[in-house]
Formats: sequence, C-alpha cells, structure tokens
Amino acid sequence: MAQNRVPIRRVLISVSDKTNIEMLAKGLSRLGVEILSTGGTAKILEQAGLVVTEISEYTEFPEMMDGRIKTLHPRVHGALLGRQGVDDEVMSQHGIEGIDLLVVNLYPFESTIKKADVTLEEAIENIDIGGPAMLRAAAKNHDRVTVLVNPEDYEEMLEELSPYGGISHANRHILAAKAFAHTARYDGLIANYLSAINDNEEVQDFPRFFTQQFKHRSELRYGENPHQKAAFYTEQNPPAGTIGHAWQIQGKALSYNNIADADAALNCAKEFHDIPVCVIVKHANPCGVATDDNQTMAYVKAFATDPTSAFGGVLAFNRKLTGKTAESILDKQFAEVIVAPDFDKEALKIFATKKNLRVICCGELPTKAKPWKMFKRVSGGLLVQDADIQMIDVKTAEVVTKRTPTDQELTDLAFAWKVGKWVKSNAIVYAKDAQTIGVGAGQMSRVDSSKIAVWKAGEAGFDITGSVLASDAFFPFRDGVDEAAEAGVKAVVQPGGSIRDEEVIGAADEHGLVMVFTGRRLFRH
Repeated sequence: MAQNRVPIRRVLISVSDKTNIEMLAKGLSRLGVEILSTGGTAKILEQAGLVVTEISEYTEFPEMMDGRIKTLHPRVHGALLGRQGVDDEVMSQHGIEGIDLLVVNLYPFESTIKKADVTLEEAIENIDIGGPAMLRAAAKNHDRVTVLVNPEDYEEMLEELSPYGGISHANRHILAAKAFAHTARYDGLIANYLSAINDNEEVQDFPRFFTQQFKHRSELRYGENPHQKAAFYTEQNPPAGTIGHAWQIQGKALSYNNIADADAALNCAKEFHDIPVCVIVKHANPCGVATDDNQTMAYVKAFATDPTSAFGGVLAFNRKLTGKTAESILDKQFAEVIVAPDFDKEALKIFATKKNLRVICCGELPTKAKPWKMFKRVSGGLLVQDADIQMIDVKTAEVVTKRTPTDQELTDLAFAWKVGKWVKSNAIVYAKDAQTIGVGAGQMSRVDSSKIAVWKAGEAGFDITGSVLASDAFFPFRDGVDEAAEAGVKAVVQPGGSIRDEEVIGAADEHGLVMVFTGRRLFRH
C-alpha cells in the first residue's frame, strides 16, 4: 500500500499562481505526460513551446459566462473521480479518459480583498468555483489521482515521478490532505469576508462566522506542564520578525512555555527601534529590560535588574547578536532561550558550547507593526481582539501636574511605558537611565505591584531615588502615588481616567512629582 504507484499519463493544469509552472510542465512533457490546460495557463505553456490541449477542446464544450464555466463538465470530473477497476466501463461508455494528475491553485481571492478599494462585486468575481470542485474531486480520489496545490511541491513530485513513473500512495495521501486544507482555508476566507459585510456593503471588524487556519509546525516537548501534550502551529506565511517565522539554530526541543516567553520577549524588544535593547522574560513577564548603544551593556543592565529571576529566562534582542554579548550571557547566567534577528559567527561558536541552549533566529524585525487579530480560547468559545500595536509617544502626552518633566525624565518615562505594555497587569515598572530597576506584575492590587517592584529594586541593590514609574492602568487611589514618592520616584506615567484623578494628581503635586497622562490603558491579563 505504501508504494502502490499509479502511472501519470495525463495532467490537467489550471493555476492562478504561475510560479514554476513552466518548469513543472516541461518536466512532465519530457516524461511523455499529455497536458490539458485552461485559458491563461494554456497560453503560457504554449508560448513555452509545449504541446497543450485546451480544456474546451478536450470537453468539446466551450468556455462560457466570461470563464465562469470551463471545467464544470463530466469529462473533467468523471476523469478525476473515476475509480480504477470500478468505473472503467462507464468511463469508456462516455468517452472519459482518466486524469492522473491535477495541478490547480485558486483565484486570488485573498489578495483581492486586501486591496483598499475592492468592491463586493470584484471580490465575488474572484471566488473560484471550478477549481475547488476539481481539487476536492481529485483529493477524494487520491487512491488513483495525484493532486498538487503548492508550487513548492512541484520539484519533489517530479523527482519521484522521473524514476518510478508514478507517485506513491503515501505521498498521494499527503498531497490530498494539502488540497483539502487549501480549499478549507479558501472557503474560510470567503466566509469571513462575506459574513463581515453588512446591509450597506460595509466591511465590519468581526464577521458573523470566524474561520482561521494554522499549519502544524512541530511537536513540543510538552505543554505548560510536563503531563500536557502540545504542538506549535503557524499561520500561512508568517512575516519575518515573528516567532511564527523564526527557526531554531541549536538546542533542545522547545516547550509550550519556551515559545510563549520567546514571543513575549520579542514583542517587547520590537518596541525599541532606534537603539539596541535586551529583554529578559521569565514566566511571561519582563524581569529586566535595558537599552544602550552597546549591545553587551544593554544585556548587562537588563540582567542586573533581577538576576534571580533571569536565571532560566528567555532573552530577546533587536539587533544581530555579537560574540561579545554571547560571551557575557554565558558568563553571567543560565538561559533557556535566546532569540534575535541574526547571530554573528562568533556568537554561534560560543553558544555551540552549550548544546542544550535554544538559539532562535527570527529574521529582520519590522519597523512598523501591522494590524493582526489575537485569539484566546475559552471553554465553549473563542475571544478575538485587535492586537495592541499602537504606542503613545509619551513625550507628547499630557502633563497634568504643576511640575513639568526634564528631558531625562521624559526619556525614562517613554522607556518605562514601552516596557509596561508587556508586563502582565497590574503592571508597575520602575526605571532609570533607560534601564528597568524594579518590575511588579500580576497582583490583585496596584499598590502591591508597586511594593513588589520597590522590594525587587532593593534586592538588586538599586537606589530608586530619581527614578520614574510607569503604570499600565490608572491609580484608583492616591496610595500608589504615595508609595512611589516615598521610594524616591520623581515622575509617573499612567493612562489616567479614574474618578479620583484629581486626588491622585493632587498627591503627585504634594510630593513634587511629574505626572503624565497617556489616555491609553495597557492591560495584559
């Protein structure tokens, strides 16, 4: 059964994405495979010097309705669905010759709906009908028919076909699954788009039906705990600078938590474009972040924030990681994962001495974040929201206190605010000289987070005097401000919006603090 190769004598090619199609067709032609094709694909193949039978000639039925009907014919679908040894007689009776290989990808619906000025009419005209019907037919009958939807599979298929004259049952099965996944994703895109359009033909943010497809990337060592099984799935063509795009250079297999923490660290690092940054994450929260013109110093300062928590942490950088930085990391700590856009040769040589260390390359980081949807599974449902990609420029935010900030305070406030965005609420970040000196996270009250951040700063040997504080949400009472002032904080950035804002601002004025309102909350539950 694993081999059970079926000879390929006839192919039907009808593709929207023409990538490598000439290479495939020429390879098939050299093997004596008869080529059937449609419309624009047929013209391209003919221009390449190939002998092609146009589909209307094969079916003896013309294309019609502006190409809406061209492959919807019994001689096509019978040729794809006919079972060897079962339907031979009926196929012969109706003059249906089997198609052994189908090469199809679909109208560009996805790229069409991404256009800013797309109309509903244009979108509908780019819904493929014949293509999915053929793919489903061929995939259903993969016991006899080979089906290709991805140009990346062309070369491998030819390599198997050349010496054997057919494709193994195992590979036909895999290719059939790919075809059904291809049509499923296509139908999901259409359903999402159409169900998001209201009666005025306006596209709403969230469709009535929500379908999203992800591709299996790898099995993971385990889930959040060793007794939980886990796997990693990625979206189609994840962009560079994301964990979905990243690849592992060395180290042990990744766990669920490794990937989650690497994602958190990398996303925080992306907030800093103009200067090297190091972000250290432990259990979903940044425990140390620092920027510096010198990458190694950025790491040294980030580590100094909380050396205890940094042990076994996940490190992310926004620049190519150098050998000097790699040497400093191994000298100071045990790390689980290190992720960066790239690594120089010396860094990889140094990391290779720690064979279990997971080293991940994510590719070039984007300079500007693009909108995307975040999902959270709940029992019986799914929460969907816009990713929080916007960042308020603290230097242009509203100063609500009598005292205005100095340039250094503004710089530190902007730094702390970017870090606070990636700390799980309630988030309190103390910072000084573009370095975190205390981070409080995940408490039920904001004042407790403040106390923890102060305590951590003390444990690490930092003097909070002259530092700044960022809070991911408003202070509901003045006690958080009093706590910060007592610790030596000189400036605070927070969203504002509490019914007690005046009381809180008054407390800041009493202590001679600067307070800046951003008007935007940064909760990350």
